[in-house]
Formats: sequence, C-alpha cells, structure tokens
Amino acid sequence: MSKISKSRDAQIVFQSFYCALALIACVGSVGFFNMQFEGDFYIFFTNISNYLCAGIMLVELVQTLKKNGDGYVTFMPGLRVISMLGIILTFLVFNILLAGDAGRDPALNYKVECILCHVVLPIMYTADWVMFYEHGKMNWKMPLLSSLFPLAYVGYVFAHAALRNFDSSIMNHTGTNPLIYPYFFLNPERVGIQGVITWVLVLLVFFIVLGFIFMLIDHVLGRKKKTVLQEQACGEAL
Repeated sequence: MSKISKSRDAQIVFQSFYCALALIACVGSVGFFNMQFEGDFYIFFTNISNYLCAGIMLVELVQTLKKNGDGYVTFMPGLRVISMLGIILTFLVFNILLAGDAGRDPALNYKVECILCHVVLPIMYTADWVMFYEHGKMNWKMPLLSSLFPLAYVGYVFAHAALRNFDSSIMNHTGTNPLIYPYFFLNPERVGIQGVITWVLVLLVFFIVLGFIFMLIDHVLGRKKKTVLQEQACGEAL
C-alpha cells in the first residue's frame, strides 16, 4: 500500500480519471446534456463543492505531472480536507435527505451528472486522500476550521436571496424549491425561521463531528504507515 500511495504513475492515472469524470459532471451541471442552460447552477452546494474539488484535483494532477519521482501528494492538505468534508456532506445530505424528497422527480437521480456529483466523485475524492496523502498530521483545529465552508455557503444563500428581494415565486430548474432557497431545510417559508436555524445547527454539528471522525482516520492511517515502515526496517536489518 505504501508503494502505491507514493506511486507517481498510480496518482496520474487516478487523478486523470477523476478530472475526466469531473469535467463531464461540471458540463452536465449547467444543463449541457439537456440542451438547455440551467441558470441556477451556481446556487447549489452540490455544484459548488464539486467545482472546488475538481479545481483542487486538477492542480494535484499538474503537480504530480511535474514531479520527477514517486512521493505523496502534498498540495495544500488543509484545503484538501476542507473540500473533502464538503463533498462528503454533499454525498450524505443528498442520499439521506434529498434524493427521496416528495417534490423531486425520481428520474433526476439517475442523470449522469447527478450520479457523478452525488456518488462517484465524492467516493473517488475521498479515496484519493486516503491513498495518496501522507497521514497522521491532522490536528483538532481542522474540523472546526472546516465548518466555515458550509457556514459561508449558508451566508451566500441568504445574501443571494436578499439581492432577489426574497422573491420565492421563481422555482429552480428541478421544480423542487424556490430559486433563492435551493434546499428545503434552508427555506423559511417551508420549515420556518426556527426550522432553518435548527437544520443549520444540526448539519453544522454533524459536519464538525464528521471532521473529527476523519481526524481519527488520519491518525489511524498514520500509525499504520509507521508500523509498516518499522517492520520494513526490521526486515532489512535482519
């Protein structure tokens, strides 16, 4: 596993495949496959998190192509964790809360870009972090700092709503929610102001807990790496 983690060739293949799928997903997110421009693409957390991850993975790929030999991926590990937690949140919230929403057409869940953005790319992005980054260095501050990402998104949604005078008469392209409130749990007209606050707090706590879970995973992976290195050193000494 250690050899694969540092393998430049393995990283290039995996990162290239991810970037190719991410390109398909990003193109689909603006309505290309429907031959109809979906002008509300910019408001969905799904799209924002996937665009961020696609950009980071592209930089990773460029960095990997430029390096001369094997080694761990080193591009901005802090930002990498924040973006990973964001896309995992996309995966979990969609599959647990949104995919089966009564107002959603089930056929939308089987569109190529939907499957990529909500299932395939989150899993691949997490696998890339597990396989190709050095572990054991994540500290307790990272889960707390990561919470700024979803909080900034909530602020963005309501700033956007204010710019549109809180007009909820225009629906998003899926027809499930008003354009200004892309998700039911952010819609005060549907769950009330107190309901929005409750949902935001619950999801925020969940996000922070998720961050600490991945901090634990990071340290477990780091200890396993040290154990393998120690065993290899003992074997060479014998």
